[in-house]
Amino acid sequence: MQVAEQRDHMTDKADGDGTDGGVVRLRVDLGRGTLLGPGKADLLQGIRETGSIAAAGRRMGMSYKRAWYLIDTLNAGFLNPLVITAKGGRTGGGARLSETGDAVLDGFRSMERAAAVATASDLTGLLALLKPVDEPEANETSLPI
Repeated sequence: MQVAEQRDHMTDKADGDGTDGGVVRLRVDLGRGTLLGPGKADLLQGIRETGSIAAAGRRMGMSYKRAWYLIDTLNAGFLNPLVITAKGGRTGGGARLSETGDAVLDGFRSMERAAAVATASDLTGLLALLKPVDEPEANETSLPI
């Protein structure tokens, strides 16, 4: 499965119902409390595409307050802010990724692609060990009565 397809699937079916054929999700701990994973990357991607924190958050089913909190924590963790905002008013507000934000998002997406390639064979092996979806659950530890 391609990373973009994985990302789309994660936002569409985040309930983890197991029908997706498997996905590897990357989460990077950069230290000092700075974490970067698919959710924050998708939020940055949304800001890049919409020019708005609110719109990016809405696309993900997230409140503006939660989206702003995540951006604030990311901005605090890097030397330069990842997102630059403009206050509203007559011309309207907005948000855009800074050069650092572009570099962080592009770097994370590159790591996702590399992780997908590196784990594809092992993931296929794990998926082969799963029960078919229509097979009833069996408890391997119970004995027949």
